[in-house]
Amino acid sequence: MGRGGGANRGGAQRGGRGGFNGGRGGGAQRGGRRGWRDWEKNNRSREASVAISPDWAMLEEIEFHRLAKLRLEVDDPEDLDDYGRLYAYEKTYDRITTKSEKPLQILDRIKYNTTTSDDPVIQELASKDTATVYTTDVILSGLMCAPRSVYPWDIVVVREGNKLFFDKRDGGPFDTVTVNENAADPPQDPQAVNPNNPNEKVAVPETPSINTATSLSLEATYINQNFAFQTVIENPPPAAVEFSKPNPFYGPEETEPLASCGYRYRVFDLGVTEDEDIKLCVRTEVDGYTPGQDNPRAGQGLVTIRALNEFDSRSPGAGGAPDWRTKLDSQRGAVVATEMKNNSCKLAKWTVQSVLAGAELLKIGFISRVNPRDNTRHVILSTTSTRPMDFAAQLNVSLANGWGIVRTVTDMCMKQPEGKYVLVKDPNKPVLRLYAVPANAFTGEDDEDEGAFDGEEPDSVGAA
Repeated sequence: MGRGGGANRGGAQRGGRGGFNGGRGGGAQRGGRRGWRDWEKNNRSREASVAISPDWAMLEEIEFHRLAKLRLEVDDPEDLDDYGRLYAYEKTYDRITTKSEKPLQILDRIKYNTTTSDDPVIQELASKDTATVYTTDVILSGLMCAPRSVYPWDIVVVREGNKLFFDKRDGGPFDTVTVNENAADPPQDPQAVNPNNPNEKVAVPETPSINTATSLSLEATYINQNFAFQTVIENPPPAAVEFSKPNPFYGPEETEPLASCGYRYRVFDLGVTEDEDIKLCVRTEVDGYTPGQDNPRAGQGLVTIRALNEFDSRSPGAGGAPDWRTKLDSQRGAVVATEMKNNSCKLAKWTVQSVLAGAELLKIGFISRVNPRDNTRHVILSTTSTRPMDFAAQLNVSLANGWGIVRTVTDMCMKQPEGKYVLVKDPNKPVLRLYAVPANAFTGEDDEDEGAFDGEEPDSVGAA
């Protein structure tokens, strides 16, 4: 199987209005006592992130409680190369309060989220046998934080010779961020009509369409991109920092401006003994740098920028979050504690991504809708700044456990012959499963064959 050619536009993610469905939803519901049928809401089953074909062979199954016991201490990485251009972080955003909120702007910038196999730099590094395993920080952090995940996801694994490539599917779960995934009563998607009883009436959705899990995920992704675009200084001073090579995905025919983004390709040694040669090459990303610090080209003063979003504190799925406008300035600790509980997986992944990239600071914006019933206009209420390793300790994120999971999955895949596999998080249970899949799976070439399974009941369909 050949690797894909140069960077394709399919991997690009644009900020601004592109890819985001706005729209006004119905009114918020008042809280109240739980009704006698409310138990059904929590027992609603989710669909898997990818349709499991009856032809796929299940090779391995591993429960989260086993993953939680794994440990592997990994040394600091070796830096291979860096690409892209970084702008300085605008420090005035650190001083925003609920009294001096700023509108979230809609900026059209290009930011790429290209999968591992389509990355021309990784293709070149793989041709030189730089490592055994190749991946990106988004995919790797998802695997390292797997035991915290509730929603379904999948990683495509390709074994070529003695190399493993961990890939994501375009438009799959790794292209968006979740909202309140770890809440006791997380946001739900509307229930589908029962195919065995088409006359059954589907209950009127109790959640406005803008507050379903899928809508919130798109909204959060859009907010994250635009917050990172807005909080950097594009016009000097201070000057942009050019890494040693230009952005590897930006073609000469592109006319729209690139977002601030630096790619650092790094190698971690996953060997347990001295003579074991298992290295992992990962493309990591940083979003900006702190002006006035040491040299960002040497990896100093680098910043990752993310955003948490409030939708409607009275809506189902809000996870008991306090109203940010009244509590962020006076009781920030309570707001942060609730977010750490409701978004434990998302925050852990952001922290791990920051550590993998060698970022000095992780900036997190608190962003809310202007009006709870309108998911297209937002304001920045506050920004917090934290050191990734300190935040990892607060969140109880164990990097040694994460590396133990990565090493275990690597060994599991290296036991298999050359070919294509998919690692799937069960949509409703804390379990990972490894399936062998055809070489043309997920490439678009197998769309015609999919019709064969239409009459059967696959485990699921659709993205997370």
